Amino acid sequence: MTWADRYIPPSNSLWQGRTDSPDASCFFQVIHLLDLQNEIPAVNKPAFALLGFNCDEGIRRNLGRLGAADGPAAIRATLAKLPIHRRDIVCYDAGDISCTDNNLEEAQAALGKAVFTLLQHEIIPIVLGGGHEVAWGNFQGIEKRYPNNNLGIINMDAHLDMRPLLAESRGSSGTPFLQIAEAHNKTNRRFDYNCIGVQNAGNIRQLFNTAKDYQVQIAYADDIQEGDMQKSMNLVNNVIYYNQVIYLSICLDVFASAYAPGVSAPQALGLTPWQVIPAIRKLAASGKVVSYDIAELSPKYDIDLRTTKLAANLIYEIIHHHKM
Repeated sequence: MTWADRYIPPSNSLWQGRTDSPDASCFFQVIHLLDLQNEIPAVNKPAFALLGFNCDEGIRRNLGRLGAADGPAAIRATLAKLPIHRRDIVCYDAGDISCTDNNLEEAQAALGKAVFTLLQHEIIPIVLGGGHEVAWGNFQGIEKRYPNNNLGIINMDAHLDMRPLLAESRGSSGTPFLQIAEAHNKTNRRFDYNCIGVQNAGNIRQLFNTAKDYQVQIAYADDIQEGDMQKSMNLVNNVIYYNQVIYLSICLDVFASAYAPGVSAPQALGLTPWQVIPAIRKLAASGKVVSYDIAELSPKYDIDLRTTKLAANLIYEIIHHHKM
């Protein structure tokens, strides 16, 4: 099976909104469909592309509650109705990569090829998960496009996601950043991984030991909740200063369940959106982020679309603050 066999072209069906909206007021009116199987047109403006990863396999392997495969469609339908204020950019829907046969590794490789294709054409991917196994696929595309650049990685997450690999070196939603670390080791590349929002109660001691071995920099949720935002902003500043390109991954379980109930692992003591958004804005404004992803929205567990609306608003923030 080739990557194209897992590819689902984009559809207009989710991009609907108020019929009385003035032209180019909302996302549903400005989104362009981009079929990656066809020739990609030259872009004469800064461009973003939403790319879905319809996958629950990583969460299943990690013994979590399933439902994130439906996340990309839900995010699109909600983002469609949000306003867009920038007129200097192009926004694409680039379709989805699906995983319906439990072959996570092949699906991640397909995602990597799709991400690489977008990056080759100077289009910034915003990948919509799916479980956090999306990160290993997204990284594969980034690594292929920028093999010789210093890469800074920021993961906003309650979990370190550096669990040991499963039997036969299989990954899960809990392993992507260990897989990325091992990939760096193989190429003797500097590994710069930073995690914001980590909870002590969400990670066993072994994971903190692994993080220490790989010199992971951590901004703990406890400190942020107590008012210390400086550590997380210091991490952001260092990543911007010391790296040529940046990859930003956002797991929605970094947020408290009051804001994000619709995730695989809800967090009673997670962060508020406004404890996270300033860091997202600063990273986007640096102009160094080459790819984004938002992981682990499970619509069937959501309440009043809280998590879905939060995810859509994070994309709004990224697009409106990203410096091209």
